[in-house]
Amino acid sequence: MLPHFQTASKEQLKHARRVREGRECDLIFVEGLRLVEECQRSGLMIERCFVSTSANERAQSLLTQLGNRGVPIFTAEQHVLESLGDTVQSQGIIVIAQRPQFTQADLFQTGHSLFLGLDRVQDPGNMGTLIRTAEAAGVGGLVALGGSADVFSPKVLRSSMGSAFRLPVLADVTLEHLLNLRSERSLKIVAAAGDGTVDYADYDWRQPTLLILGNEAQGVDAQLLAQCDASLRIPMAQNVESLNVATAGAVMLFEAARQRRGR
Repeated sequence: MLPHFQTASKEQLKHARRVREGRECDLIFVEGLRLVEECQRSGLMIERCFVSTSANERAQSLLTQLGNRGVPIFTAEQHVLESLGDTVQSQGIIVIAQRPQFTQADLFQTGHSLFLGLDRVQDPGNMGTLIRTAEAAGVGGLVALGGSADVFSPKVLRSSMGSAFRLPVLADVTLEHLLNLRSERSLKIVAAAGDGTVDYADYDWRQPTLLILGNEAQGVDAQLLAQCDASLRIPMAQNVESLNVATAGAVMLFEAARQRRGR
């Protein structure tokens, strides 16, 4: 055991488990070397770290950085961290950090004009993949309507590979708030729909736009769809009804990026 670290108590481990289960709304559970490194680089406020007594060299370097920030570090046996963690094979390091809080101003502070909205996207893998794809495509921020998966749940964080720490996200947004956002920022709101009236490649993505992607099974809510400025479709070969929402999002967002590079 690393002698200058404290041993994790049962109460501390119980609290960490509550964070992992989403029962501590102001905190997030970050597990694994890559994600903890991303969390550290992002500047999030880290409240404590749990590390295996058999931490490897890469983990030791990271622990030094955390220690320099004054983060309390607690050790536990590897099997204890495996039971605490959310992954099949624990990498022996977990941090508890404060949940990032973003405002509407955060979405627009860098002058971006392309945004992604998610309407009740519930699969954590899809949510995380879309966050990572959005950052890669140059999206300024994400608007998650009520009923969507928690952006900072452990499974979403793993799928986003750290993008969730950097991409501004407004959570639990209502339809009214979304429409006010359109008016205030002069945005076009467009929705992906299997029976959309406009080919996604024919849409002018150079104008300020918020793309809405809908629920995996039900698509975009009918009330929201009726308020959109356009509905976009992806032409597909016969016998294929639809694409996975994360795939559809990637296709459209990178077409937007292509058009914007052309400008």
